[in-house]
Amino acid sequence: MSAYLRPIQSLSRAPSALLLRPGFPRTVELVRCYATQSDLGRGSGPGSTPRRRNITVLSDDGRYEWGELTGREKVARATQQSLNFVVIIAGAVLTGGVFYLLYTEVFSPNSRTWQYEKAVERILSDSRCTDLLGDRREIKSYGESTWNKWARNRPIATTIEKDRLGREHLRMNFHVEGPRNQGVVHVHMIKPLDKNEWEYQLLALDVKGHSRIILEQAREKPGVGQALKIFGIQWR
Repeated sequence: MSAYLRPIQSLSRAPSALLLRPGFPRTVELVRCYATQSDLGRGSGPGSTPRRRNITVLSDDGRYEWGELTGREKVARATQQSLNFVVIIAGAVLTGGVFYLLYTEVFSPNSRTWQYEKAVERILSDSRCTDLLGDRREIKSYGESTWNKWARNRPIATTIEKDRLGREHLRMNFHVEGPRNQGVVHVHMIKPLDKNEWEYQLLALDVKGHSRIILEQAREKPGVGQALKIFGIQWR
């Protein structure tokens, strides 16, 4: 057979020595991955649309418009807004109640705290009282002692009662102590039917061993003395 017609051996049948020779080129298999139709819409791509979550009373954050909600979701949003409104109203009522209580008990001229501080200032401003008690800068006032030894505040003995004529009577006792002596302050005030402010009936300081110092004492009017006897008040 002629040398030109001799068949050429395929590369698959080439000797292993020839294939492992350093200069022999190697074939490289390239694998290309394609996205199938089932992979689309899973949120992995940049243009994928996030799945819409259901709206409930606790999860509604207002991101969806009213027209985009279902009937059940509209009920959930309306319930949430109603609850928020109730919470706001309750907070406003509670805040108003706190301010009202603070005003009536502390800042109002008719409050017990206001009258107590006013009586203390009257004692400190009277020279007869400071002569018995001592320097006004060193005089302190306090209420009655309590069974609780850990209590820092001593309550002021105060009562409010009505007489047979319908008038309110405020009675208050508290202690004052200075570098020289200590004493008890007696306060009796009355609120007339035609007024809304307290008026002094008695403001006096008792110091043991000394005569009572009277700072305020109203004149007794007809019918008043009998009404005051209900409270056991004895005028001096």
